[in-house]
Amino acid sequence: MAMDAREIERLIKEALPDAKVEIRDLAGDGDHYAATVVSSAFKGKTRVQQHQLVYGALKGNMGGVLHALALTTSAPQE
Repeated sequence: MAMDAREIERLIKEALPDAKVEIRDLAGDGDHYAATVVSSAFKGKTRVQQHQLVYGALKGNMGGVLHALALTTSAPQE
């Protein structure tokens, strides 16, 4: 069973309430997505730490229900 883009966005916003999230279905199969996430929680964090925050928000669905997620993360520009 594939994961819906709205569910991915909901989980990310639940963990990072100020996040601006854009989800794109890359293959039309509900298994391969790209996400752009901008959140103040990323300030001062490395790209790896930013991605870990997003993967943590997905509550273990990455690699299971959600097969692939290409991430672009950043803190808001001041």
